[in-house]
Amino acid sequence: MNKEEIMKIIPHRDDMLLIEEVNVTEEGVAQGKYHVRGDEFFLRGHFPGNPVVPGVILCEIMAQSACALFADKGGDFIPMYTGLNNVKFRNPVKPGDTIQTECKIVKSKAIFYFCEGKVTVNGKVCVSAEFSFALAPKGA
Repeated sequence: MNKEEIMKIIPHRDDMLLIEEVNVTEEGVAQGKYHVRGDEFFLRGHFPGNPVVPGVILCEIMAQSACALFADKGGDFIPMYTGLNNVKFRNPVKPGDTIQTECKIVKSKAIFYFCEGKVTVNGKVCVSAEFSFALAPKGA
């Protein structure tokens, strides 16, 4: 999926659309990408002279890529983050890095989906987490 296809699933737009492309494998794994250019809003104050992508942004990138897993669910909904657990930050992400995500659904119950995911750069894990979504009706 490219940005236009991603925007059909999630309501995010610039500056908060943080995933550039995502593919879902036959095994049901969402694999996303984002290249950190260095001019992003979240780097301006984090940290001057030593820019590092904030952990919350890395979690958001991971969640946005996971939303590709809902493309085939049908209906008029918005995936809403409902939980974030067991988050581990292992390596910093800096300008020039290309972030890769891998996310999968581990269980679901009604409108709730429980996922696991990780963010890597050059094969090194930067963040791993468990997280959940509710597929909320649009306009609710």
